[in-house]
Amino acid sequence: MSEFVFREVSHENWPDFAGLFESRGGPKSCWCMVWRSTATEARQRDGASRRAAMQSKVEAGVPIGILGYRDGAPIAWCSIAPRDTYRHLGGLDDFETTERVWALACFFVKREYRGHGISKKLLLAAVDHAARNGATIVEAYPVDPDSPSYRFMGFVETFSEAGFQKVGQAGQRRHVMRFPIPR
Repeated sequence: MSEFVFREVSHENWPDFAGLFESRGGPKSCWCMVWRSTATEARQRDGASRRAAMQSKVEAGVPIGILGYRDGAPIAWCSIAPRDTYRHLGGLDDFETTERVWALACFFVKREYRGHGISKKLLLAAVDHAARNGATIVEAYPVDPDSPSYRFMGFVETFSEAGFQKVGQAGQRRHVMRFPIPR
């Protein structure tokens, strides 16, 4: 496989982001807005309104995540942003301030690129992106490989291999894992 490039989602590459989400198998019904909406909004919104809400965040300069490119084409997405830009993800509230805690809430890799270690590369790029933007901790909520749901949040083993440590549980399936960013 070719080299990968990772870029923050912004106004300039919104068409790439939208194209990836609208591609076959893409998360076009969710638009990664479920964790960014109130519970009531999440139940009431359809794909088009979630797309518009996400585009509004991007246009306002709110960090939402990164895209992975191969040969200039977007093939992967990771939702990585300050934790306070999401609704409660089930992480621990053990910090005086959460402004420097970033949360990793979702992965999407186009089907034809799965099984080639892209999720791990995306995870490492997401941690690097958070660090460059002032994060001191990255928190994630992965599941075990046999989990029937929340698989889009990644798998515990991938995070463990990247140096994340389990610090708690969020519900019955999601583990809370953290990576402290060295200063």
